[in-house]
Amino acid sequence: MEYFETNFINYHNEKLYCESISVEELAEKFSTPLFIYSANEIKKRYKEFFDAFDYANRKIFFACKSNNNLSIIKLFLNLGAGIDVNSAGEILKALKAGASPEDLIMSGVGKTDEEIELAIKTGIKLLKVESFEEAIVINEIAKKLNKKAEIAYRINPNVDPKTHPYITTGLSENKFGFSIDEAFDVCKETLKFENVSLVGVDMHIGSQITKVDPFVEATEKLAEFYIEAKRAGAPLKHFDIGGGMGVRYFNEKPFNIKELADMLKPIIAKIDAHIFFEPGRYFMANAGILVSRVLYTKKNKSKNFIIVDAAMTELMRPTLYGSYHHIQPVVIDKTREDIVADIVGPVCESGDFLAKNRTISKSLRGDLLAIMSSGAYGMAMSSNYNMRKRAAEILVDGDKYYEIRKRENYDYIFANEPDIVL
Repeated sequence: MEYFETNFINYHNEKLYCESISVEELAEKFSTPLFIYSANEIKKRYKEFFDAFDYANRKIFFACKSNNNLSIIKLFLNLGAGIDVNSAGEILKALKAGASPEDLIMSGVGKTDEEIELAIKTGIKLLKVESFEEAIVINEIAKKLNKKAEIAYRINPNVDPKTHPYITTGLSENKFGFSIDEAFDVCKETLKFENVSLVGVDMHIGSQITKVDPFVEATEKLAEFYIEAKRAGAPLKHFDIGGGMGVRYFNEKPFNIKELADMLKPIIAKIDAHIFFEPGRYFMANAGILVSRVLYTKKNKSKNFIIVDAAMTELMRPTLYGSYHHIQPVVIDKTREDIVADIVGPVCESGDFLAKNRTISKSLRGDLLAIMSSGAYGMAMSSNYNMRKRAAEILVDGDKYYEIRKRENYDYIFANEPDIVL
């Protein structure tokens, strides 16, 4: 079989390490399933991204929907990032991690009145607005609070990002944002509001985009809109290119971030704006792994199954999107033959799989497997389905490691249920 390695998660003497720490030792100490993250992989990718756009007045807002652990959010704040939030819970979590309100921008196609009120009271940098009715509601709530809310309109540029349909967000058929055709009239109407100031435009065309062309096309369209809206009197100062930059899950060939920066430079040069970005997966996916232990192996006729203690409750992406995550042994044994097998979890669903028809070295009960590229949308999408305890999370930084989330226990899971009433 082939092995997947990153800058900081790789093999030494045929044993997998995260930075200087043995993955096997962490699994023995903290049990499995277990998420392990590399702090230095995050730092490296953040620096590469930030430096690539050194010609621009820019700010990166980490999309914490990809991984909302307090320590991960704090790491990004320490790097100088802001945080892109999508809910009241994410606002409060970012603030708890040490973010100032100016560090926060809020996305979301369906914000509740309570969330809008919290955002305005807290004084976050801006709310990204996705319908004219939402802008009306924000204006009314801001008036009630005697505040003026700064907003950005999310523009849907109708560009196909050539990615999975469930993570495509920039086509006219998607639920997100304003069509570029209607947005200009909406902007002019917004200028009449007393308690809202339209200070930015925003886009997010999708996720796991591996070609630069969709970004270039969409940014050109958004830049044209920005220039025209500013001429019409909109007090614009922020231009948000969004996120969605693709990563390597195994054999993908995503663009280098410097390539994107070079292609966008002449477009950005045409506008006088503070440039925002909001990646999440780009920083987190390959900074994390999910470690799982083999419970059983079985064979149904010619079909091999490797049954592990991780499931769709820890990593939903294969079930939800059919996504590929490379799976490999934590300890390589070159005497083992390769087989083709489904790697599946214990949950009572046929859709509970981590890989299907995957070539992998033969596994035995008790072996440890690493599900690679699990740092984004692993723990963040996890659940207690089948009353499973959510996993622990470990952050490794050089030769040190920290338990940044304890494994849940049943008292924690049951805590919010009242006494039995019947």
